Amino acid sequence: MQVGGKRLVFDGGTGLHVLGQSLLRQMPTTAHIFFTHSHWDHMQGFPFFTPGFVRGNHFCIYGAIAPDGSTVEQRLNDQMLHPNFPVPLQIMQADLDFYDVAPGEPIKIDDIVVETAPLNHPGEAVGYRVNWCGGAAAYITDTEHFADHLDENVLWLARNADILIYDSTYTDEEYNSPKSPKIGWGHSTWQEAVKVAQAANVKTLVIFHHDPAHDDDFLDSVGKQAAQNFSGAIMAKEGMVLEVPVSVLLSETFPVSHI
Repeated sequence: MQVGGKRLVFDGGTGLHVLGQSLLRQMPTTAHIFFTHSHWDHMQGFPFFTPGFVRGNHFCIYGAIAPDGSTVEQRLNDQMLHPNFPVPLQIMQADLDFYDVAPGEPIKIDDIVVETAPLNHPGEAVGYRVNWCGGAAAYITDTEHFADHLDENVLWLARNADILIYDSTYTDEEYNSPKSPKIGWGHSTWQEAVKVAQAANVKTLVIFHHDPAHDDDFLDSVGKQAAQNFSGAIMAKEGMVLEVPVSVLLSETFPVSHI
């Protein structure tokens, strides 16, 4: 997200390498990187984030302390130790500042306020909401819905948001499949995404965090069904750029792509 002249990056899966290659044309560069949690699909791109190896760049890195007590710095460090990676985190020449996130406590970056809340995911995860000049975008991924009620933390992050990027990994049928149920896997469905968007008065719902087993035709079908149930629903696609209206003359864009 590009907000108030600053770059905010959420999670660091394989797409972080692609972002890094584009930032090489803009160095020296600065960004704030927010991790929801440390499962591989959200961290494994960080060792391949080329700007991190370049002196003069500066990255502020945020993440909650894990249930085992490890910080985001420790977990990024550990994934780059042998036998997983040839060089350690310390070889990165960019300035890396690490911050522990306390879910429920806001993070202030000048006039940008990033609200946080815990999510329902194995090993825990954090959801984020970015507020700036009257505009709001919520990033809520790797969270499992509850069977009997909507998650109050999710509703709070999503409240009246211009854009809600929500974990819609499965369909209800897949989630409750008698042959291979996904209950307890820590992910939600596009049908639950629609319920949240409607209840939270969201303007645009982005169907996000696609199951790797879903091909483009399947996702196109889900996108059409979601839009029929909620007119503001769209399917996340790589390279998509969405713009959030704000109460100043500046025009800010919020890029959304699946990582």
